[in-house]
Amino acid sequence: MSSNTGSSSTPTQPVLFVPHGAGPCFFMEWNPKDTWQGMAHFLENISSTLPARPTAIVMISGHWQTPAFSITAGEAPHLIYDYYGFPEHTYSLSYPAPGAPALAKRVEELLTHAGLASQQDAKQGFDHGMFIPLKLMFPDADIPVVQLSLREDLDPAAHIAAGEALAPLRDEGVLIIGSGMSFHNMRGYGDARFTAPSEVFDTWLTHAVEADPAERRAKLTQWSHAPHALSCHPAGEEEHLMPLLVAAGAAGQDAGHKVYSEQVLKTQLSAYRFG
Repeated sequence: MSSNTGSSSTPTQPVLFVPHGAGPCFFMEWNPKDTWQGMAHFLENISSTLPARPTAIVMISGHWQTPAFSITAGEAPHLIYDYYGFPEHTYSLSYPAPGAPALAKRVEELLTHAGLASQQDAKQGFDHGMFIPLKLMFPDADIPVVQLSLREDLDPAAHIAAGEALAPLRDEGVLIIGSGMSFHNMRGYGDARFTAPSEVFDTWLTHAVEADPAERRAKLTQWSHAPHALSCHPAGEEEHLMPLLVAAGAAGQDAGHKVYSEQVLKTQLSAYRFG
């Protein structure tokens, strides 16, 4: 738990970066059967590690990119089944979490105050990078959720700055979650040639996350220079790493720690918590 505190009735929430798996992987048969069980178990147990039930969730998914930061502002956003070639039943999965228009406005105001252009989008739905992990984390779908897009230039400093702008929400009981993958090279999954590079990058990434805040910011801003970085996140396709940078920005002075790590499809995948 963070060393900072909100009001006496609203503990400060941590910040999370979680893996969201492959499409609807947790809700279908897989071979081997246990491929995603460890990750699913981690996601299912997150709520028990929080200081209190979140008042709301701000989620940053690797699957929504816009020219300027955008925020879902609808009262009941629809689901976007943005995965392809999966079993028919996975296109009728539901997650009727309410939106939070007032929170969306507050997110926009915080970003604007930080000098970051942003806009609300009342028509945008929730993509699978949001609803798939949340179905495991908060299956009752009764916590209001706002989704924040990535900026399509994928500028590391801008995404860290966006997280820094959103940090005050934590003291209001809002849980900020980055949803992506610490390794995301579609050509590498299941290929043993990527096992060692993914492990080396994972070690570097963990050291960066667990460094003091100033060093953490510097390292993550220059993440592409890390060993095997571009093998794990090819240039121009690093969108699944950017939610971690937003999360790290929102962490402020709180320490970061690896809270899950596992080899899946011959690649090392990790999750991190700040505070």
